[in-house]
Amino acid sequence: MPHGPLSLPARLCLLAWDAARPAADRTALRPGPVRAGALVELAQRGLLTDVGGIATPVDLDANTGDPVLDGLLDLVRESRPHAWRTWVTLRARVTSDAVREQLVAEGYLRAEKRRVLGVFPSVEYALGRAPVVAALREETRQVLQGPLPAAGISERDAAVAALAAAAGLFGDGTPAHRTRALTERAGAATRGLGSVVREVTAAVTAGRPPHQAAAPG
Repeated sequence: MPHGPLSLPARLCLLAWDAARPAADRTALRPGPVRAGALVELAQRGLLTDVGGIATPVDLDANTGDPVLDGLLDLVRESRPHAWRTWVTLRARVTSDAVREQLVAEGYLRAEKRRVLGVFPSVEYALGRAPVVAALREETRQVLQGPLPAAGISERDAAVAALAAAAGLFGDGTPAHRTRALTERAGAATRGLGSVVREVTAAVTAGRPPHQAAAPG
């Protein structure tokens, strides 16, 4: 995918912005999948590791240079230990709001001021670079449903696709075995990473609304 500058949480946020859906129904407003993407990215970069099922910082001074990822890294460092599944939801809106503002600053989203009932100020968000997001959705769909074996897909693209499928961003059209293969591919880079990706992906699936429950596989 030609979207290297975009972090995993940024990609997942954009994938949730489906122009065909009304704003109130957009899964972009759900923070769990975005937080999950940030956790996986930090794990893939070697800045978070698994110690007995606990998300554990590797270096107390290291950072990524991305304010969203570094904000989460600082939060993990400053908090008491938690399992990966807990971090998918714990204060997850902090991460999703930071990603959204980052995407506004970079022009991928637009912040539009409104007044509720003509009185109360409010802000709604819309796509600012719709063709880029449409291309990202199509490329992710190809990863999920295309003929390329999972082994031929990069770990980052596999992670985005697996988490997007877990979140229900592409419905239930992806075979369960394909999602499992992508999940394994996303965690193939280092020892122990596979269990992290599986835990985080399972937490995202568990957090889907009932009407979006994944088909059994």
